[in-house]
Amino acid sequence: MKVLQEKYGGWQNISMINYFNDYANLCFEKFGDRVKHWITFSNPWAVAEKGYETGEHAPGLKLGGCGAYKAAHHIIKTHAKVWHSYNNTWRSEQQGMVGISLTSGWGEPVDPHSQTDRDAAERYIQFHLGWFANPIYRGDYPEIMKNYVGRKSAQQGLGTSRLPTFSVQEKTYIKGTSDFLGIGHFTTRYVLQKSFPFLQVSSYHTDRDLAELVDPKWPAPGPKWLHSVPWGFRRLLNFIKTQYGNPLIYVTENGVSEKVQCTQLCDEWRIEYLKGYINEILKALNDGVNVKGYTAWSLLDKFEWNKGFSERFGFYHIDFKNKNKPRYPKASADYYKKIISANGFPNQREVMSVADFILFSSNI
Repeated sequence: MKVLQEKYGGWQNISMINYFNDYANLCFEKFGDRVKHWITFSNPWAVAEKGYETGEHAPGLKLGGCGAYKAAHHIIKTHAKVWHSYNNTWRSEQQGMVGISLTSGWGEPVDPHSQTDRDAAERYIQFHLGWFANPIYRGDYPEIMKNYVGRKSAQQGLGTSRLPTFSVQEKTYIKGTSDFLGIGHFTTRYVLQKSFPFLQVSSYHTDRDLAELVDPKWPAPGPKWLHSVPWGFRRLLNFIKTQYGNPLIYVTENGVSEKVQCTQLCDEWRIEYLKGYINEILKALNDGVNVKGYTAWSLLDKFEWNKGFSERFGFYHIDFKNKNKPRYPKASADYYKKIISANGFPNQREVMSVADFILFSSNI
């Protein structure tokens, strides 16, 4: 990937579509007899926004207002090409599935009776999840995203929008290119309208005209961005059901990290987080959302983006200072073992503390 970044500019370059497709076809050829669920991209929002807008993640480019949109455009077209490659060449023989995994928070209006706050919360989701899901499930970027970026681009005196456009042929080619939708979800924000004045320096964040808030009562056992707000997950899943035709969903990431290591490995906050969020998935199942599976994030402490080894999401503590990297189970490991062996909450008393609990069934 380093060579592709240095030689071609990474996801700023349209040539990446064919290079990635070649790589995917090699994977299908070598592993497709055994691997039946393929994810083309995991959390492309972070790749685009953190990699090409803010520069927080690799490749560290700060191409404000343009870079993230261009990278995402190429990633979406790449995903579609890979899906078609599998569909045309490998599906009949291998009988697998190809999807994408999108990570998104939920945005709740600060004042649910305020139309401007409701609109701002809608923009929060559409600029995050909809940016990628809308082209794949509905054939184009969300209208609100096209309108806002287009208007702000015109205010800057640009002849065309900073948000690229899909041709009619591309829209048809991209629409429907996912056999399942992977969802990563960690937290929720309250959202309200906030107008940013005309700025010569453009940015993905100011394009949205919104501000994000958190409730100080929300538990925040991990990093400052990750508050435990289980009810937001049910709302996000129902939004997906309504917006995208109730697609088959696999929860690919859901979990919480810790600020400081608990010497006794007693991460009860992680257990409470799991209880709350898994219970909200059950409620979504009862709402008719088509959730097929759940994967917690994560099995082991590991390298987390630009946070390195300092942000620990694992069920197992890893001693990174020891050359043998020994691993030790936290309390959550034992709890999650019981959940997966029972395929649900082990018994009623364990979820009595979860607000509005519903007993877990074997649907997940």
